[in-house]
Amino acid sequence: MFAKNKNKQELNLEQHELLENAQRRIKQKKRLYVHFVIFLIGSVFLIFVNKILNYWDTYDWFIWAITFWAFLFAIHLVNVFVTQKFMGREWERAQREKLVQKQKKRIAEMQKQIETDFPMSQINKKTEE
Repeated sequence: MFAKNKNKQELNLEQHELLENAQRRIKQKKRLYVHFVIFLIGSVFLIFVNKILNYWDTYDWFIWAITFWAFLFAIHLVNVFVTQKFMGREWERAQREKLVQKQKKRIAEMQKQIETDFPMSQINKKTEE
């Protein structure tokens, strides 16, 4: 009876985690697409300001501005589609498990050291006296 509920609860937790991960990825991609649309509109605006309104007409500064913005967009693109594959949820989970194992090992070593320095037989003798 309890095993069925526990198994069902674990399944619900797993489904909940999968849904959260999917929602997070959807938000990342949506922000990237919004960034792209703003980049396109902003680029047209910069060209318009430089060429049509003749603001600093002697120098084509919009090229540098668009190039810098494109570089920032490329970083955003790499972060969403490349970095998340290598350093996504599974990588975080593996790192967390690795650190937990290290901590457990250190705690076991410390307990062993305490037991050798202060054996329980000596503590029991002192409490009996």
